[in-house]
Amino acid sequence: MNRIGLIASILAFFVLETAFMHNKAYAFYDPLTRENNFYGIHILFPSELNEAATLVNSSNGQWGYVTIPIQITDRDLAKWQIFMDEAKTKKLIPIVRLATEPYYKNTSVWRKPTEEDIIDFANFLNSLDWPVENRYVIIFNEVNRFDEWGGETPDLVRYAEILDFSIKTFKDRSRDFYVIMAGLDNAAPNDGIKYIDNFTFIRKMISTNPGAVKNLDGFASHSYPNPGFSQPPSLNGRVGTSTYKYEYELINSVSDKKIPAFITETGWTSDSLSETTVANYYENAYETIWEKDKDKIVAITPFLLNSTGGMFENFSFIINGKRTKHFESTKKISKNQGDPVEAEIKPVEKIKELVKIPKFFSKKITGDTSLTQALVTEYIRIFF
Repeated sequence: MNRIGLIASILAFFVLETAFMHNKAYAFYDPLTRENNFYGIHILFPSELNEAATLVNSSNGQWGYVTIPIQITDRDLAKWQIFMDEAKTKKLIPIVRLATEPYYKNTSVWRKPTEEDIIDFANFLNSLDWPVENRYVIIFNEVNRFDEWGGETPDLVRYAEILDFSIKTFKDRSRDFYVIMAGLDNAAPNDGIKYIDNFTFIRKMISTNPGAVKNLDGFASHSYPNPGFSQPPSLNGRVGTSTYKYEYELINSVSDKKIPAFITETGWTSDSLSETTVANYYENAYETIWEKDKDKIVAITPFLLNSTGGMFENFSFIINGKRTKHFESTKKISKNQGDPVEAEIKPVEKIKELVKIPKFFSKKITGDTSLTQALVTEYIRIFF
């Protein structure tokens, strides 16, 4: 066989094998079927990973979670790949929350998302190597508030369309994307002008676009101890640290599968409570409420690790560079050794290793797609 024929044969084999591999039902795994360290923290910047790991992977823990927002204007490939690489090194699982940008007509509110935003985010996030197989993505934030919806009345019908489009768009790029519905403001009044109550919002989404809810992989919950971010965790009401329970029941009432909760925001304010009280409340919430629902909750990422002197200092675990009492008390709580499915190296990285094999190869083509691709790449390099 001449060289061109040999190349053509290998390429044909690769194409057929790739088609076969793509037809397999590769998808994310259920994180609650594996050992899971549900401790986490909400951060604002990639530079906070080291302190985050110190908190959520303490006391025998590993593979805790970090929730981090990414704005549509911040699609810096090098920056976010370094973030993913460091998360893998520190054994942290990222939950990436999509964000638009301040609306140019009124910078005190966030621009409403569009399908174009979703496509851009999906393409960008799919270009990154993630630390674990599951790629957790939250589709925007508190969309039952006017200031998260372009300053206009929240539109649950439109958000359901965006959510449905997001599920399809992300999964068209990779079945490993795990799509999570936005956390809703659990204290929003139901005035129908600036705010829609979170339960009303979910119920109407179910009635107008049930597929957008049924096809979810998970939902985010902002289980703040309201009113006033200061109520004790023992209050088992619909507005409080147990909000997720009621959202879970409502969302799962229409689903054929279990849709777990991600408590991506919660926390007490130091404006009206002492550090000692906040620390006690966190300990109590973990031990008497959240721990009992580990079959429903994937991650708990209180807001916020470090406000860096910003407007959320009263919720921070680190203030002016100093760890708070609730940082130290949470750090001491015994944690699980999480065991997520770690992401494999992408074929392009394997090629860099496998392409070192001698010309005209000492290894056979195998059922490993990445090896086959490496062989094809090497032949092309040699002959062209």
